[in-house]
Amino acid sequence: MTAPDAIRRRAEGFGRFAEGLCRLALRLKGYRILESRLRTPMGEIDIVAKRGRTLAIVEVKARGDWDAANEALNARQRGRLARAAHVYLAAKPHYAGYVLRFDVMLVTPWSWPRHLQDAWRA
Repeated sequence: MTAPDAIRRRAEGFGRFAEGLCRLALRLKGYRILESRLRTPMGEIDIVAKRGRTLAIVEVKARGDWDAANEALNARQRGRLARAAHVYLAAKPHYAGYVLRFDVMLVTPWSWPRHLQDAWRA
């Protein structure tokens, strides 16, 4: 195995751990996890969670420090997530009356995730 492959595998492992940690944090906040690592034709949604009449599309960003994690979500990714969310809602018409919200959860090593609710509007 080459060094880049090992680095990629380690980063993917940290990302999967971060998503699991974020699902736990959301459950502790009273959210119900509906989907995880959901693949749509428009892209992947890390977490779809519901609390009350709010449907949260959650993007998890795991980086080495808070600044890098906070800057990791660009405009192109936000557009992709918005399109993926609309594909999801089209397939789940019973969520049509719910408030759709886009959240970001930031994860760094040895820290509890930061949950940024309503991080942007589609």
